[in-house]
Amino acid sequence: MPEMQDSLPVRFATAAVQGRERVPFWRESFGRHVVGVNIEPLSGEAFEAEATVQAWPGLRTMSFASDAAHIRRSGDCVADGDDALALLVNMGGAMAISQSGRDVSVEQGDATVLLHAEPSTVIHSQVDFQGLIVPRSALAPLVTNVEDAAARPVRRQNAALRLLVAYLNIMREDPSLGGPELHHLIATHVHDLVATIMGTHRDGAEIAERGVRAARLATIKSDIKAHLGSRSLGVSTVAARHKLSRRSLQALFEAAGITFSQFVLEQRLARAHRMLVDPRHADQTISAIALAVGFGDISYFNRNFRRRYGATPSELRGV
Repeated sequence: MPEMQDSLPVRFATAAVQGRERVPFWRESFGRHVVGVNIEPLSGEAFEAEATVQAWPGLRTMSFASDAAHIRRSGDCVADGDDALALLVNMGGAMAISQSGRDVSVEQGDATVLLHAEPSTVIHSQVDFQGLIVPRSALAPLVTNVEDAAARPVRRQNAALRLLVAYLNIMREDPSLGGPELHHLIATHVHDLVATIMGTHRDGAEIAERGVRAARLATIKSDIKAHLGSRSLGVSTVAARHKLSRRSLQALFEAAGITFSQFVLEQRLARAHRMLVDPRHADQTISAIALAVGFGDISYFNRNFRRRYGATPSELRGV
């Protein structure tokens, strides 16, 4: 598999193609040339599908929605020499997968791993799934037995799988996130999570734990941002939502060089600043904005805002 470099998301959709051209387009342009598989739609010319693909350093992510189809990575496809691994996470629908003499039913929320170096078959109903394509070389040093992971069910209750899905959602929300250095780090975290899902050996588990911690912290930060306006946004509440102890949650932030309270304060101040300079919120009072982002004490808000931005909210607004 050639080294994958950064790129912006690329969207493919049958809706952009007229009638009879849809199936050939999806079969050739997307199936053969983008993901290296043979796709046979099971719904004729009315077939509809779309996918968004993004390349990261050593990683390709994909979100995929499709009518029923039969997907084969057959001998002629395997001849391309690609030895990557694909992790498929079923977000909706039903998928029956075969590889290496194993058959697995992947229900909604479940996942499985396929080896690109071996023939495989996927038959699915109308389905949504997320996919990852990772070079074998990134996982082999961490995983006990790469081949043994093929076409094995990974159930939705798997903690590392849940973290991975949440991390992918964060990546998808901001595809331009950071620069090349951060992208390499994110890809490494994803490799670690995939290795943990597949089954690491003892030394590999110690290494892969970095990705688990990073994904858990990123997920918690995203959760905090989504609940900034809540008065109950405290350590205990957030820890309980993520099934962690208070101390474990605090340790995650401390390892990143910040406390939980500092992070919450910074995010609330940043959101208040954005709202104060946004004309769409010009009719809202400063007190209303402070309350909307979670401050219950206006004097505390004003004091910290001035310390952070060198001006009071009123001075920023010019009133």
